[in-house]
Amino acid sequence: MKHSLYYKFILGYLIFGVLGFVMIATGSSYLMYNHLLEEKTMAMYDEANLIASSYSSVYQGKRQDLNTVYPQLKMVAAFLNTEIWVVNRQGIIVVDSDQSARSGTVIEEFDPTDTGNQYYRIGNYYGQFPYEVVSVSAPITGNYNTYGYVLVHLPIYQIQEEANGALDIVYITAVVIFVLSLIILLVFTKTVYFPLKKITEGANEYALGNLTHQIDVKTHDEMGYLAATLNYMSGELNKMEEYQKTFIANVSHDFRSPLTSIKGYLEAIIDGTIPPEMQKKYLTRMIAETERLNKLTQGMLTLNTLDSKGRLSRSNFDINRVIKDTAASFEGTCDAKNIIFDLTFTDNIQMVYADLGKIQQVLYNLIDNAIKFSHSNSTIYIQASARYEKIFVSVKDTGIGIPKDSVKKIWERFYKTDLSRGKDKKGTGLGLSIVKEIIQAHGENIDVVSTEGVGTEFIFSLPRAVNL
Repeated sequence: MKHSLYYKFILGYLIFGVLGFVMIATGSSYLMYNHLLEEKTMAMYDEANLIASSYSSVYQGKRQDLNTVYPQLKMVAAFLNTEIWVVNRQGIIVVDSDQSARSGTVIEEFDPTDTGNQYYRIGNYYGQFPYEVVSVSAPITGNYNTYGYVLVHLPIYQIQEEANGALDIVYITAVVIFVLSLIILLVFTKTVYFPLKKITEGANEYALGNLTHQIDVKTHDEMGYLAATLNYMSGELNKMEEYQKTFIANVSHDFRSPLTSIKGYLEAIIDGTIPPEMQKKYLTRMIAETERLNKLTQGMLTLNTLDSKGRLSRSNFDINRVIKDTAASFEGTCDAKNIIFDLTFTDNIQMVYADLGKIQQVLYNLIDNAIKFSHSNSTIYIQASARYEKIFVSVKDTGIGIPKDSVKKIWERFYKTDLSRGKDKKGTGLGLSIVKEIIQAHGENIDVVSTEGVGTEFIFSLPRAVNL
């Protein structure tokens, strides 16, 4: 049978309460009884010795006159709530505080020394009482002789009643404390059990795939922090799941289009729909489609490398030289559209500390985009300027621009604006995502400023080279 943590806590609490009460009752009863027994017997013993001293003063030779101190005996017996006897050496009760009810009674087998190493004894005192009493004795001496004994008896039930009366207060106090401790249980239930139950239900919902479930715990303690953390985690997992669905849909779409084209061309060639003299043209198109697939695959691999937080191979290099070399690689494309580059550098040499290969890829993607969306007979402006401990690189075109509602979305993977779809037929929608991932991996930022129909400018920063 499965028991919840709360059930175990309640069970433990109840067991603790019951055992605690039993231990208090048992221990307190024992301690209280023994304390009262010692207290009473000490008082009885002291009074017995005082009475014995009073009686020893009346002894003159063998003659005894005990009636002179009888009032004292009665008074002490009433004060201590005891019964006091005066017994001679033969065990005959000479005086009894209970109005001489036992006077003349012979105590069989009387032995005043049978208490051993204690000054009191417990029992029915040689059968003289029908109940247990605690008895103390003190010798009556005079003229160096022992003439008798003063015996003081107190019923045990009186000590027990007095102990029980005192213990009632202890029991009531223990019960009150136990009841008040229920406040701790209530606080635990409200601050721990209920939030923990909600968190458990939330975890079960997440396990079932319901990542939109929110755990309603608003406390400012560890439970609230745990609930907030789980809510944040579920939100991030939900975003990741939505992103994966979108990613798979986009990948499927971008792979399906060229594959469909390739399949269609091959089937047309095989069944003779495309005549032999036209086959070269369509084979060239299939090669272009395969190049597009290869570019898409390489882009996905690059993003995967960046997502896995691979280490950057940082080194010091001249960013001016990298910009010049990258721009030169587009010479053929620029000549076809009659596009020129305007390069501006604040210094002849501007050293940065970054991953050379990845920064080359950033510049390549930005310049490639600028060329794609620039008009013929236009200029692309590339600038590198130093400000404090940073080098800022700008790539600006005078092309079609980006619609205002699309500026924030251009960094998303596979995203293409409606204006770019007609011009970027070979694009994968991964270029700017790769650019941003690379710049962020360097701990830097990239921004975009664009006006539709006017042009677009991308600006990113790099750290200056470390002086060795």
